[in-house]
Amino acid sequence: MDLKDKTVLITGSTDGVGRVVAEKLGASGAHI
Repeated sequence: MDLKDKTVLITGSTDGVGRVVAEKLGASGAHI
């Protein structure tokens, strides 16, 4: 999935699944 220069809003991203999702999306180039 190409997320370069896309903006993503994630709730609950400080711990658990939300944190992992935030890390993966960030690594994909998304702005979090």
